[in-house]
Amino acid sequence: MYRTRIIGTGSHIPDEVLTNQDLESMVDTSDEWITSRSGIKERHICSNGESCSTLSCEAARKALKMAGIAPGEIDMIIVGTVTADMITPSVSCMLQHRLKAKKAFAFDVSAGCTGFIYGMCIADNFIRAGSCEKALVIGCDTLSKITDYQDRTTCILFADGAGAVVLSREKGGSGILSTHLYSDGAYEKLLYMPGGGSANPASAETVKNREHYLRMDGNKVFKIAVKSLEDAAVAALEHNNLTGGDLDLLISHQANSRIIQAIAKRLGLPPEKVFMNIHKYGNTSAGSIPLALDEANRQSLLKTKDLILLDAFGAGFTWGSALIRW
Repeated sequence: MYRTRIIGTGSHIPDEVLTNQDLESMVDTSDEWITSRSGIKERHICSNGESCSTLSCEAARKALKMAGIAPGEIDMIIVGTVTADMITPSVSCMLQHRLKAKKAFAFDVSAGCTGFIYGMCIADNFIRAGSCEKALVIGCDTLSKITDYQDRTTCILFADGAGAVVLSREKGGSGILSTHLYSDGAYEKLLYMPGGGSANPASAETVKNREHYLRMDGNKVFKIAVKSLEDAAVAALEHNNLTGGDLDLLISHQANSRIIQAIAKRLGLPPEKVFMNIHKYGNTSAGSIPLALDEANRQSLLKTKDLILLDAFGAGFTWGSALIRW
């Protein structure tokens, strides 16, 4: 049997750190308020010259190095992002050139914070179909570029980061067991950026009205996210005739510690089976899960044959899960 196996992971974050104490001097908030409601203590923010493509490229190089794969062996590059360097060309095409992955075809996926799982699902299907042998999938967002630092409800959450995996068609039972994707566009106005697209192209008026920043109804998003993430997690387990007790590690989207704890409770998981790094990085959107996956991997928390559940929720709304036998 052939499966899609993760043979390398990598991640990259900017050096600049924005702490809760820094935010106290910018908006009406406090370290205690942010920590109690989100679990975030600090986040990394791009400096001048850093962008989605620069973070993605570094994460990709680290993943390729771990995999022992030359860029020229990659058949496909997918980048999950909503903060591409520009509307066109895609970040993935930029990476294809910078990495010298000359035989790879490349495209971006826009699925909000679920972008990495969407990309991994697409690559898995290409590999299972025999259309490709090796793929590079990256999740990266630079949300600081579209965060309104006058809005105390959103600026405490968002940050920048990238994570990458190298996928390979390999024999054996290890690898991606299943992926599960969902969406519901009825909730588009609960988390969106009104300006900059074809409906409201950039103008003096859109800039004045601060339409080029994210807007979110946090309370409503929180409630829907909890249920959606729980349902996606259960769907992955039931599809494989498993229960929460079979899991070795849950790596959920790092959006809010309370959401992650709610999912863990639904699955009956103890704290040691739940990976969290939100306190260090905040919500890095599509970069969240691959960044956490790489960190867990490099901390030797992932053992051969371990059962790993990935779970994400994002703007769109989109949500999804993936079950992996390491």
